[in-house]
Amino acid sequence: MALRKIVNEKEELLHKPSRPIEKFDLRLRILLDDMADTMYESDGVGLAAVQVGALRRCFVVDIGDGLTEFVNPEILSREGEQDGLEGCLSSPGEFGLVVRPMKVTVKAQNRKGEWFTLTAEDFMARAICHEYDHLDGHTFKERAHHMLSKAELDALDKED
Repeated sequence: MALRKIVNEKEELLHKPSRPIEKFDLRLRILLDDMADTMYESDGVGLAAVQVGALRRCFVVDIGDGLTEFVNPEILSREGEQDGLEGCLSSPGEFGLVVRPMKVTVKAQNRKGEWFTLTAEDFMARAICHEYDHLDGHTFKERAHHMLSKAELDALDKED
């Protein structure tokens, strides 16, 4: 497939709400494939369509357990709380601490338009919520209660 340019957080498009997907056709399949390729090439764990310039309600996630595609997702429930580090391919080199649910249940369609429900916990729940926010025009920086300084990032790098 093809790699797409990732939209930077400073671009207005990233802050607009995405539109529902109505056609489950070749264009959608190409978009989803390109999103996955772009995410993997950029060493990301998730990517929303708006991040590659398409205002469509879909995103892809792979936290290391295989790719999951979410089309027209809706979060049905949120449980618990986790506070952790997040970054974003649209904000390279920036990281912040964000509180997210520990567990989410999401209903979405796959690339064929078939509905599925998924309950995710821990890092997968975080990734889903992060990408879901993009669909509504929000970035992790809006939710972060603390953005890491260069010194804090350098200290984290030394721990690895």
